[in-house]
Amino acid sequence: MYYFPLQPPYFLLLVGFLTALTSGLALSGTLKVIMQQWPSDAYGNPSGVRTENTKPRSSLKQLFVPFIGITVGTCLFLSSGLAIFGFPNSLALGVGLPISLFTCLLVWLQLGSMMTFIEREGMQSLDLDSMP
Repeated sequence: MYYFPLQPPYFLLLVGFLTALTSGLALSGTLKVIMQQWPSDAYGNPSGVRTENTKPRSSLKQLFVPFIGITVGTCLFLSSGLAIFGFPNSLALGVGLPISLFTCLLVWLQLGSMMTFIEREGMQSLDLDSMP
């Protein structure tokens, strides 16, 4: 026989989606503020030129809380969606949790490496339109 949940978790699906959406907006706003501050004080002096004594400052601490919100919202959304489509709750959580955590971990590592690259090389290094 088929498994049909008596009360599908539509509310949890909506909560997960809205959590991920609002956390994504917070991450976007925080990232824009960080990027606006970099040209003036990225290396500790107003000229924006890095001296040998200054180390690049990591801004990932400011992005951690919104990113955790995205991770939790994504996990809740994916697990609830699987439960709506007929997976038992334990199996939906067992599939949704590792997939969302692994994906968010890879995105976090990529975000960190890109921010380190921008701090080291500058924003001009990402301009792909001017490359031959």
